[in-house]
Amino acid sequence: MFLRIEFGLVLAVFLLAFLRPQLGSDWFARIERSFGGLARRQRLSVFLVGLVALGARAAVLPILPVTDPTVHDEFSYLLAADTFAHGRLTNPPHPMWVHFETFHVFWHPRYASMYPPAQGLLLAAGQVLAGDPFWGMWLGVGLMCAAICWMLQGWLSPEWALLGGALAVVRFGIFSYWANSYWGGAVGAIGGAFVLGALPRIVRFERTSDALLMGLGLTILANSRPYEGLIFSLPVGIALFAWLFKKKGPSFWMAIRRVVVPLSLVMLVAALATTYYFWRVTGSPFRFPQQVDRDNYASAPYFLWQSPRPQPIFNHEVIRDFYIGWELPKYEETRTAAGLIKNESEKIVKCGFFFLGPALALPLLAGIGSTRYGLTWASLSSNTRFLLIVLGVSVAGLAVEVYFSLHYASPMTGLILALVLLAVRQLRIWTWRARPVGLFLTRASVLVCLTVPVVRVASAVLHVPFNGERLETCCSSGPGNWFRAGIETELERNGKQNLVIVRYGANHNVVNEWVYNKADIDRSPVVWARDMGVEKNKELFDYFKDREVWLVEPDENPPKVSPYLTDLGSTTRAIQVPADYRSANN
Repeated sequence: MFLRIEFGLVLAVFLLAFLRPQLGSDWFARIERSFGGLARRQRLSVFLVGLVALGARAAVLPILPVTDPTVHDEFSYLLAADTFAHGRLTNPPHPMWVHFETFHVFWHPRYASMYPPAQGLLLAAGQVLAGDPFWGMWLGVGLMCAAICWMLQGWLSPEWALLGGALAVVRFGIFSYWANSYWGGAVGAIGGAFVLGALPRIVRFERTSDALLMGLGLTILANSRPYEGLIFSLPVGIALFAWLFKKKGPSFWMAIRRVVVPLSLVMLVAALATTYYFWRVTGSPFRFPQQVDRDNYASAPYFLWQSPRPQPIFNHEVIRDFYIGWELPKYEETRTAAGLIKNESEKIVKCGFFFLGPALALPLLAGIGSTRYGLTWASLSSNTRFLLIVLGVSVAGLAVEVYFSLHYASPMTGLILALVLLAVRQLRIWTWRARPVGLFLTRASVLVCLTVPVVRVASAVLHVPFNGERLETCCSSGPGNWFRAGIETELERNGKQNLVIVRYGANHNVVNEWVYNKADIDRSPVVWARDMGVEKNKELFDYFKDREVWLVEPDENPPKVSPYLTDLGSTTRAIQVPADYRSANN
């Protein structure tokens, strides 16, 4: 719905640009003068962008409450967060692990999430400091927007950098899935912003603080999006070495002392910490947790040039259905020309709607179209050429991946906004028949970006039905699996220890998983397990003999919750999750 509204607003802006380009010019000019005064106070601008992002997301909590996890990856990150929040890097295997087996979590040699630790650490901060991992994600979004504004200040004028920070808030910081799920996105964007924003500052000022920030950014990327972060960082590293080896004599050794040594020390400490984490989780300092999980479960590879592995032996049909029935066909589709084109086209479309949407695509395309005839690569500024190279290398890196979600491209977030702003800057001076069409387009497109979140809020206040966008956009966040969360909340409130047996139906969607547990399973008030039949279930009942046992059937409509009648008998009461659970519990 909101995507159609955005399209309609952009069409209206386009028509008005040619019919009434002077419309609101005085009003826009006054705002720009005030905006410019604030932008020149660069540190304050960075701080305010982060603060506004935090305030904006908090302000919409009444209509978009603390989110409930839905997707496999989210639960895996939450396991990592719960582990870290309890002061551990990993957990011992559980003797009943086969009943709890699930996606993106492995049980041997340790019970752990397969993902790099950065997102889990951020969520753990929210759990420790504010009692819920959501607040770690909330803090991450504020840091992301502030980091993007800081990065843009290194490449553009303060006014354009502040505008870019504001766009980050309204496009990614309020209603997007980056701000409303536990998948991540903000962490990779923070790392990318630190790396890219530090480069021009190092070249200009040779400050140790900027080298440290670049090292921090590289560390974040290595522990959030290691492959995409590596590809993104390659042009930056090459540019840094080229700058360094152009220096001669004392200036060379000064750069070594101020930049290379502190950057190297940060990377050394990060490498030691990361390999120590790998050792604790996988038993080897050089083996990624993700490798352990993929070796245990996956047949399809991550990259186009790789071949499938032999199919593993599965303990549960639903897990086999995901890895062999969903992942493997997706990979096999890319082995044909038509399937590969489809796969790559989907990546482009997804990125276009999420990072740009109609509101930013219009000034970007118009800015490119307004350039003078005969524009050449050599005529572009060196900064623009470099940013385009980083974009090209990053896109090439994403192109060879079989699977794709938008947070894979998160290191490029600040880069994409920088290129959009360069196009908008070009468009701003474009005239048509001596009329300021380009100026109006740039101003009104920003206004559209600000209007869409307002429409989203108004729709909730007016109770206009919204079932989520088909495409992931700036307004694509959904409510999460609130029914599972509601069952867990109701069971926790009964003050007893509970065991939930999950029984799927024949029509089960393998992406809709319900079996996930906390880091310390035995001490959890609610334990989720798979239905493995009467005989195998009995060993679980014997282990958890003091727990009330429930049967959950998620594929019923609505999901069905009832006492599980064991051979010991059951007199437990039935529970119901109220339809207004989300508004009642947030």
